[in-house]
Amino acid sequence: MKAVMVHAWLEEPGALQVEDVPVPEPGPGQVRIQVAACGVNFADTLIVRGRYQVRPALPFSPGFEFAGTVDALGDGVTDIRPGDRVAARAPHGGYAEYALAPAAALFPLPDGIAFEEAAAMPVAYGTAAYALRDRGRLVPGETALILGATGGVGLAALHVAKAAGATVLAAVGGPAKAEAALAAGADIAIDYDGAVPLKDQVRERTGGRGVHLVYDPVGGDMLDEAMRATCWGGRYLIVGFAAGRIPDVRGNLALIKGIEVMGINWPAFAQEEPRASRALLAGCFADRLAGRLPPMPVETRPLAEAPSALADIAARRVRGKLVLQP
Repeated sequence: MKAVMVHAWLEEPGALQVEDVPVPEPGPGQVRIQVAACGVNFADTLIVRGRYQVRPALPFSPGFEFAGTVDALGDGVTDIRPGDRVAARAPHGGYAEYALAPAAALFPLPDGIAFEEAAAMPVAYGTAAYALRDRGRLVPGETALILGATGGVGLAALHVAKAAGATVLAAVGGPAKAEAALAAGADIAIDYDGAVPLKDQVRERTGGRGVHLVYDPVGGDMLDEAMRATCWGGRYLIVGFAAGRIPDVRGNLALIKGIEVMGINWPAFAQEEPRASRALLAGCFADRLAGRLPPMPVETRPLAEAPSALADIAARRVRGKLVLQP
């Protein structure tokens, strides 16, 4: 089969190549999937550099989320059949024509959801639903500040927050992304590359109160600014560090404003609580089919363009989701 392989840790993903490798055989509790589409994520840029929290044994193929058709079953798998349409969340392996995933990490794909859209949902919508609905307890009438709101994970959070009945402030870098956030449904767009600090813009737009919840996949300097933009008793959700720097959390801000600071680790949640994670994503699929969630903007590229896709993700040149098609 064709697969993108990592043989050594790479600072630049341009060195990746598509290779001919053996089709993997499913082990106990695993399922082999004929991949129709694979989502590209910021975490993929980290795992090929050896900077992700988990380092796979070399060589390996990147790709945390993918969708396709069940092709073969490992020992002990009884509730899945060959031919089933599924989306999957796996430690790696999706940048290939065939990939393995734990049976517990599969999400049945309802009719009406195309493979390309399904491959864009497990990470982005799983993270957003877990963060905002489960941990963040977002309710109608509250205000939510979404950082990096035009990237895949941020845009999914924008959609989920709007579906929850919240007023959404979308924080982005640059006027073009601000326009895109408003077009995607944000109530207010805030350009954090502008001259006015983020916290001052948020306070101005909320009558001096601040927001009830912050969803932060960016990190870096944004964390301190956004914590100052929360109201009393607000919730701060730490989702990731796309800015590249892991920031220190100001304990005095959390104390003075009574802020709950929560880490959002969707992969760990999915592994520890597979039934709950499947229910969350099933809810996202149902909301999408019912029109409560709008379609995620998806750009598809062939598998051979994986290196340039990762470069675009790292440089924040992507709005919505990139999906590779083997």
